[in-house]
Amino acid sequence: QVQLVESGGGLVQAGGSLRLSCAASGSRFVINAMGWYRQAPGKQRELVAALTFGGSTNYADSVKGRFAISRDNAKNTVYLQMNSLKLEDTAVYYCNANVGIYGYNYWGQGTQVTVSS
Repeated sequence: QVQLVESGGGLVQAGGSLRLSCAASGSRFVINAMGWYRQAPGKQRELVAALTFGGSTNYADSVKGRFAISRDNAKNTVYLQMNSLKLEDTAVYYCNANVGIYGYNYWGQGTQVTVSS
């Protein structure tokens, strides 16, 4: 069982920055990738950014150039640096870990990010 603990959400003005953290623990298998998804009210959950074990990254078009995903392997932690935040970035952000040969997905509890004008 993999536990994902998120932190770093909050309220920020448009144009500001936040950094989300997600610490993974309890995995007996290789973590193939970790990433961040978000879900705004009335919308489907969508991928924001992902980072594979090999170091490849994938970003939603809406956040390219503003967000950056990174990791600290020693701490089993992935970060999402969010800059130039926009009102439309307001959502609950969920950490995801894809684990093992079958690619099972684990989710964090979610952290609220609210961007105000």
